[in-house]
Amino acid sequence: MAKITFMGAGSTVFVKNIIGDSMLKPSLHDAHIALYDIDGVRLKESKAMLDTLNTNINEGRATITAHLGVRQRRAALKGADYVINAIQVGGYEPCTVTDFEIPKRYGLRQTIADTIGIGGIFRALRTIPVMFDFADDMEVVCPNAWLLNYTNPMSILTGAMLRATSIRTVGLCHSVQGCARWLLKASGMELPEKLRWNIAGINHQSWLLEIADGGQDLYPEIKRRAKQSLQKILKIGGPAAFKEQQIKKLGEEGWKASHERLAAMDMIRLTMMLNFNYYITESSEHSAEYMPYWIKSGYPELIEQYGIPLDEYPRRCISQIGEWERRSREWVGNSSLTHTATHEYGASIMESIETDVTCRIGGNVMNDGLIENLPPEACVEVPCLVDRNGVQGCIVGRLPEQCAGLNRTHINVHLLTIEAAVTGRKDAIYQAAMLDPHTSAELPIDKIRAMCDDLIKAHGDYLPTYR
Repeated sequence: MAKITFMGAGSTVFVKNIIGDSMLKPSLHDAHIALYDIDGVRLKESKAMLDTLNTNINEGRATITAHLGVRQRRAALKGADYVINAIQVGGYEPCTVTDFEIPKRYGLRQTIADTIGIGGIFRALRTIPVMFDFADDMEVVCPNAWLLNYTNPMSILTGAMLRATSIRTVGLCHSVQGCARWLLKASGMELPEKLRWNIAGINHQSWLLEIADGGQDLYPEIKRRAKQSLQKILKIGGPAAFKEQQIKKLGEEGWKASHERLAAMDMIRLTMMLNFNYYITESSEHSAEYMPYWIKSGYPELIEQYGIPLDEYPRRCISQIGEWERRSREWVGNSSLTHTATHEYGASIMESIETDVTCRIGGNVMNDGLIENLPPEACVEVPCLVDRNGVQGCIVGRLPEQCAGLNRTHINVHLLTIEAAVTGRKDAIYQAAMLDPHTSAELPIDKIRAMCDDLIKAHGDYLPTYR
């Protein structure tokens, strides 16, 4: 019987996806599922929801336990075979608000702030110590467990665990699975029967290196269509104006069904594809803050032209709080609740390790010779094979140099943020921010240092002491 421990189990929607998927796997039917959180209300609701699912889709075969607070953490982890990490340290308030509001005072605007950028750096700095605490406990009570990390910033956190602890860790994101299909939909192209794709790079900036129908390269037609769509949208002034025009022409439902609606949501990725030759895995609202080209105080017109949603993540957080209240009513007390398998990798990984039946995933692992022109210290996102031996990265070779170049600008930030967390050096925080593509394009060195100092002070006890 496998034991699955879920850290951050108050994330009920995500718990339903991962543990619901697990309950559908025969090899995991009788698993012990240990739920851990520091929020008693959310933990209780997640357990009630899973108890119902266990009855409805799993004939009650799983054993589900709940563990509240730091004192019960080791009990949750004891004997675990798999530990799923989905925590968010500091939540929406105060930490996410701080990540946005202090940089805004310096004129630095962000969209999501969870990967790199100043928001991503500080999210990592307050999360790494908590994950290191998990690792300390795991080394004592479940040293052979696999840690499946879903928490952002993915590359920094997974890299920190792999470099500074003995815990077997893989980072998992859902931007890989749907990338090729999304691009085809945004291009107005049918999904081919023999779709073939290959993705590698770093999390949230992996590259769709190949997209083909059997042996036929689909990129030339995709790029032709993308160029047409971008020209139409930019000619009328940007996504908002284009949407208004198309609704008048097609009606609300026609607009929602059109592929050009998807293209209008994805202008930055499409533009990057036309300039760097390959499509990026993560969305345009994320990508806008990963590079120095888009959110620029000297070119404010870009915001409207490319539909860049500044302060998007705080808006989502507020919406998600309201959505959770609705979901809680629908799920927690719903005796008929059921589940359909999702495209998340977690349950498939656990099944393959349990059964020795191989599956292929896109995983975040150390760059142990997998991508030749990225640093060996980097955490890279590559195809991986999973069987009883665990998660094993596949050799990619060299990325196209322009793709590797953009990745390296992120990796600089990843490595210095990890160094700051491991050594406690404040200057490494400054240096990570100074090397961040967006931050360094907007602010001079003295302002970057001052902003970091303000963020360190505002985060208070959420951060350790830096010297």
